[in-house]
Amino acid sequence: MKKTTLPLRQKRIRHYLGALLLPAVLLACGQPNAGGVSPSPGNPSTQKPSPTSPPPQSPPSNSPIPNDPPSGGKFEDRRVAQLYAPTDLAFAPDGRMLITSQSGKVRVYHNGSLLPTPALDLAGSLCTNYERGLLGITLDPQFASNQFVYTYYTSNKNGNCDQNTPNGPVNRVSRFTMNGNSIDRASEKVLLDNIPAFGGNHNGGDLAFGPDGLLYISVGDAFCVMGNYSRCGGDNSNSRSRANLLGKILRIEKNGNVPASNPWSSETGARFCGNPAGVPAGTGPCAETFAWGLRNPFRMAFKPGTGDLYINDVGQEAWEEINLGKAGADYGWNTREGNCKRNSVTDCGAPPAGMTNPIFAYDHADNCKSITGGVFVPRGVWPKEYDNVYLFADYVCGKIFRLLPQGDGSFARADFRTNLGESSAVTLMFGPYNDTQALYYLTYAGGGEVRRISYVFNRAPQASATASVTSGTLPLEITFDAGQSSDPDGDPLRFRWDFGDGSAPASGAKVTHTYTKAGTFTARVTVTDNQGATGEATLQVQAGNTAPKVQILSPTTSDTFRVGQTLTLRGSASDAEDGALADAQLTWHVELRHNDDHSHPFLTSPGNNLTITAPAPEGLDATERSYVLITLTATDSRGASTTVTQKLQPRRVNVSFDTRPAGLTFDVNGTAITGAQTRVSWEGYVLNLTAPVRQTQNGTTYQFQGWSNGGANPQSVTTPATGGSFTAIYR
Repeated sequence: MKKTTLPLRQKRIRHYLGALLLPAVLLACGQPNAGGVSPSPGNPSTQKPSPTSPPPQSPPSNSPIPNDPPSGGKFEDRRVAQLYAPTDLAFAPDGRMLITSQSGKVRVYHNGSLLPTPALDLAGSLCTNYERGLLGITLDPQFASNQFVYTYYTSNKNGNCDQNTPNGPVNRVSRFTMNGNSIDRASEKVLLDNIPAFGGNHNGGDLAFGPDGLLYISVGDAFCVMGNYSRCGGDNSNSRSRANLLGKILRIEKNGNVPASNPWSSETGARFCGNPAGVPAGTGPCAETFAWGLRNPFRMAFKPGTGDLYINDVGQEAWEEINLGKAGADYGWNTREGNCKRNSVTDCGAPPAGMTNPIFAYDHADNCKSITGGVFVPRGVWPKEYDNVYLFADYVCGKIFRLLPQGDGSFARADFRTNLGESSAVTLMFGPYNDTQALYYLTYAGGGEVRRISYVFNRAPQASATASVTSGTLPLEITFDAGQSSDPDGDPLRFRWDFGDGSAPASGAKVTHTYTKAGTFTARVTVTDNQGATGEATLQVQAGNTAPKVQILSPTTSDTFRVGQTLTLRGSASDAEDGALADAQLTWHVELRHNDDHSHPFLTSPGNNLTITAPAPEGLDATERSYVLITLTATDSRGASTTVTQKLQPRRVNVSFDTRPAGLTFDVNGTAITGAQTRVSWEGYVLNLTAPVRQTQNGTTYQFQGWSNGGANPQSVTTPATGGSFTAIYR
């Protein structure tokens, strides 16, 4: 990355610079979308929710507007750095990029390279199972003078990283001081603490400084009800209470104090619920709360030139939301989702009194069902039609959209970037590139990457390289092939190979080279088009060393699991040079594959003979195609590694639901069940059944009498190995 001292916008306008804008010149970088992404606005989706607030304000007319880049260019997308499970990023005024990973590391990217030594490593202080970990980072608006870095992470202060247990892990917001490319761990000042993280998922974790100089923090609903861990998903009502910090946007001063301007800071009984000294007694509202009624507000962004805060809230089964942040606003979860009653796509309209609808919501019809990153395009960086446009991403379908204001005050969406891969674009942010700015985003796809989208007039080639082998005894003959490389503009390509062992370079798409000395070498192919743009691909070669052999011994390929069962992760690895590998040379990654279209992190840990508790599905709609994916990597003493994966399926059983008389409705784990249905459940999965006391059908009102199994109403039933049948009886 080219070092710049020009004024630039910090994290999603987090370091709010008002009218300071970068001069616009051309961008230059990598990988195109399939067929390229048109720089024109495109045709917006026809999806238009009813307007619930005026269109966003335009920037002040006296704001300086730099020249826009000329039209005729294209967007391209290129990998900048690779690291496992990246979660957030921020830019320093000198152009350095700070990247957080779920494991607790803060890495620095500077002058085109990811520095090898982490600036900060919170290992030993945090929980990283499920979706916990180091989740957010931002820099102080006066970072150039005070070097303050703010983080949001899951602390193991209570010595417990288990799910749904008392005195479990908590999320906290801390401030550190940076010195050069290092963050002093001893400088930590905890600003907010004791944000419950018992559920593992729905942590939120975004941090943003507003134009008021205050620090805004997004917090999820923790997935399950506090103290009633069987009521999860749509049954989770944590967001409905102002006496906890869950499902909220919080606002504090830079030193951790609660602003007097917060909506409930002066209310009788108000408490500083995130007080690092301990949660105050009482049931009064949490004074830190700015807005409430959210499920998992994953990312947020301030619109430049205004105080408008856009909040991306991940939905449950029906809608994804963009909310306009307002002091004291209640966005309705878990009563409402989108502009509708929870779980409905038809019972929609104006919200109940005291609640606020999103400014935009989209349903799950096209498999886009987890809104993530959001950012405003700085003026003058891309063609004029992009000035101040809000971009937002979806984790499941792997797209970035444009949010387009409509004439009636509503919004529509249009594709900006597609085919990013699942588990993509968890964070979007503009940062420096050459003499202007580009869009940077983080993705779990490809093993975890930082990528950059820029506006160019000649897109660089996309280099691709394979090798017949990458390790083995000497002499080691390898055939390298870059024939799958391509140029998005169709330009002819030439190839240059550097084998990394001091030998002469070679040309051609396919070459053969023999390594005669032992060592670890990086083979690099540079692909150049006829306008001089280049792309590179590298392969690591272990000459004189063979990669280890590894296998997963437990669970076996024929095993299945019951929810809540204790599972043992056991493997073995051997190496021709090292012999049997030690447990410390094994690393496990476990994830819950949600409907086989995206992943939820579950565990990342070195070692062997580890135990985990088998997870429940995310909901009743995720029982048929979800499973656990286990990955084991063995690494030998010289760095050669081998990875194997294995699916672990749940024990699926059928559960039948019905009402008497037929056609009435009741609720199972937040999902409405109408009439006779047979659904798939997992053995051990807790089903929460709730029947309305009375309901009307065809003009007749029916009174609830009881359940066919004699259980209470509501009742919690653990799915048995034989399945079950449940009928709500009315008269």
